[in-house]
Amino acid sequence: MMNITDMTGLEAARKIKNKEISARELLDEIYKNIDEREGDINAYVTLSKEEAYETAKLVDEGKITGRLAGVPIAVKDNICTKGIKTTCSSKILENFVPGYDAEVITRLKAEGAIIVGKTNMDEFAMGSTTETSYFKPTKNPRNTEYVPGGSSGGSAAAVAAGECFMSLGSDTGGSIRQPAGYCGVVGLKPTYSTVSRYGLIAYGSSLDQIGTLANNTEDTAALLDVIASYDKKDSTSAKNINRDFSRFIKEADETGIKGLKIGIPKEYFAEGLDDGVRGKVLEGVKVLEEAGAIVEEFSLGLVEYAIPAYYTIAAAEASSNLERFDGIKYGYRTEKYTNLHNLYKKTRSEGFGSEVKRRIMLGSFVLSSGYYDAYYLKALRVKKLIKDEFNKAFEKYDVIVSPTSPTTAPKIGESLADPIKMYLGDIYTVSVNLAGLPGISIPCGSDKSGLPIGMQLIGDCYKEGNIIKAARCYENAVICDKNSAVSNNNAEMYSNNAEMCSNNEVKEVE
Repeated sequence: MMNITDMTGLEAARKIKNKEISARELLDEIYKNIDEREGDINAYVTLSKEEAYETAKLVDEGKITGRLAGVPIAVKDNICTKGIKTTCSSKILENFVPGYDAEVITRLKAEGAIIVGKTNMDEFAMGSTTETSYFKPTKNPRNTEYVPGGSSGGSAAAVAAGECFMSLGSDTGGSIRQPAGYCGVVGLKPTYSTVSRYGLIAYGSSLDQIGTLANNTEDTAALLDVIASYDKKDSTSAKNINRDFSRFIKEADETGIKGLKIGIPKEYFAEGLDDGVRGKVLEGVKVLEEAGAIVEEFSLGLVEYAIPAYYTIAAAEASSNLERFDGIKYGYRTEKYTNLHNLYKKTRSEGFGSEVKRRIMLGSFVLSSGYYDAYYLKALRVKKLIKDEFNKAFEKYDVIVSPTSPTTAPKIGESLADPIKMYLGDIYTVSVNLAGLPGISIPCGSDKSGLPIGMQLIGDCYKEGNIIKAARCYENAVICDKNSAVSNNNAEMYSNNAEMCSNNEVKEVE
């Protein structure tokens, strides 16, 4: 049997459908990889082997069919799965087993996807390195001395390590795109309200969005096809929008991106950006330009206010959302207490980690009497202004390109020593959540140490098509270049895609 890393998720689904391989064989290979690599990576909190093999059996018997029938997929551990522990990588929910499936899980099961297990994350999605997990840090499969990013670090690491084909993550301020960039995979955060948040354990309700990770844009879009839906159980879920994302892969292959207008914010390439990251991202922009895109530099206002506005709003919403974890209804409860107030205090003090406590306290402060107007309401006004700035930009551009992160992955232990530095690492991603926009991170090379670098493509609301097409054409061009370097004969296999993307015309930008 061919190595699973030689197949995409969609190729695996086709081989299973055509009876070239069985779902069980594929699942055996995935769990073999997990057994071999998990000691070094720690991408999973829980493995759901019994449920996975039961699903594989039904797929092989033809009782379950669908677009992803038999494809092993990992799920971030803040997305509820009926009968399977959902811990948010926390002590306070260490043994919590939901009695229902999140809407995205219901849709995955309907399409025959096999849930391999639940992935590690920063506790309650609060962090950028997956080091705040109660179940020990996840390590970057590209180099285990470095972090995989966060908070969806386990989901990104599992894909990068070949421990699943695709995975689900959640993105509140870059938590899909940043680990995708650090681990060298593709991560897509859709427009807010495109995917149901029902069953996602909330961090910042106005910012949270479930998204997808995979090794390529086509798999990422296909998984998004499956999980995106209108859901009456989610009051923020959007109606009457087109949720067929895979069609943009076909459009990119057939018509390319000739004439696509790309904006490069000057502020995103200024001081604070690592020179190696800057160079690789600009090389990526050049590839898009050579594929027919029109590239211009412009000024995007209010960039310096994104981080303080984001952390004020996210912390405020977190302090409210995490009030429910008090030791009464479910989750961890302190063993010794004297009265009800003492029970609350000791349970939360013992059950939450330091980063979660830090954000709860910050959120409680900005929502308190005398500070609500000065901080929280002001942050909401800045959020609106940031959205207005993006609206102006998208009047002129179809896609905005930036680095995913200002540096490549830091070493394990470096970020936790300086939380403010960790927060500033989200400078290029948080604005996308504040404005509710779609964004995708794609690999665009590596630094001198071999660590991956991510390029972020940002689109206007409900216009995922533009960023998916640009990402696909970039991939096609890079594949052509790589194969050309290896063999001219092999490169001929990709010549059609290269021609589609380039259209033999490059526009000069003034």
